[in-house]
Amino acid sequence: MQHDFWLARWQQNQIGFHNTDINHHLKRNWSSLDLPANSTVFVPLCGKSKDLLWLRQQGYQVIGIELSRLAVEAFFTENHLSFTSSQRDGFECFETEGIKIYCGDFFELSKSLLNTVSAVYDRASLVALPFEMRTSYASKMKEIIPDGVSTLLIAFNYPQHEMQPPPFSVSYAEVQRLFAEWCDVYRVYSEDITNNEPHFKARGVSEIHEDVYVLTKQKDS
Repeated sequence: MQHDFWLARWQQNQIGFHNTDINHHLKRNWSSLDLPANSTVFVPLCGKSKDLLWLRQQGYQVIGIELSRLAVEAFFTENHLSFTSSQRDGFECFETEGIKIYCGDFFELSKSLLNTVSAVYDRASLVALPFEMRTSYASKMKEIIPDGVSTLLIAFNYPQHEMQPPPFSVSYAEVQRLFAEWCDVYRVYSEDITNNEPHFKARGVSEIHEDVYVLTKQKDS
């Protein structure tokens, strides 16, 4: 899944993955991370998600990374937010009060840009990546987030052969494979959403679960 694929999806407005509401798993489970007020939260592959606004409303500083400049500009425009932009470490950085979004390639992020991060929210990153890219994604996360940081990860689990991704299916075993060596992994919730999400059934999926994990990076990992 190359850059051109995602850039084309945004340019053609093929963004069925974009959720116009605040994710209910975020609202239900975020407090379990027990973050101090004004902590910094990193949101990889953030798109134009309104979840960024919800996190800011809870009193956090938010850092996002998004490949598509179109998506970044849409986030600020659609939410009527004034912003400034500047060049920083090879990225175009868009900023408004409490929210900073780097426009560019996630895999080019340096650790120094995220040294204040206390938590990660991953609703649409891991599930956007094919199998062969997930190991690189997990390795990059290990490289750039500080020790002790917890990630709230939301994933879909369904028979992969039944639907053309994205989103990709990510099983519990896959999460363990990717993260257990350097994170404490807890699946905190699993929900059968087969009958609640008709668009998945329309695409031929017989059964689909939405799983919520908390991954905490071990110290000295």
